[in-house]
Amino acid sequence: MAERQKEAKKQTAITKLNNVPTSPRKMRLVADTVRGEEVNHALDLLKFSKREASIRLEKALRSAVAAWEAKNPEQTSELEQGNVFVKTIMVGEGRTLKRIRPCPQGRAGRIRKRSNHVTIILDVKKPATVEE
Repeated sequence: MAERQKEAKKQTAITKLNNVPTSPRKMRLVADTVRGEEVNHALDLLKFSKREASIRLEKALRSAVAAWEAKNPEQTSELEQGNVFVKTIMVGEGRTLKRIRPCPQGRAGRIRKRSNHVTIILDVKKPATVEE
């Protein structure tokens, strides 16, 4: 059982990007486009996206690919064949910086500068087994 879990963990690569100065909602819109996609296709989607969040997400995805290659040096052909995909991508809320802005009649308005945490997990597609 433990050996099977070790082997499964070796196939996956996890990358975390903390305190990204973008609101979680904007980052989730970009993350939803690459969830479940093959890695090379996901990198293309992020490269040609017009949203600013895609720049940081592309950097994190490249880091995840590098981590996967470091864990699996003998399986680099899987990456070229398109068998490595984005298994999970999670965007959580990070810290919020609170700033004050002057408003009419001497009041103070609150500005919330949000940030987020992104976690990317890559995995390899299992070959389809044909049962006869």
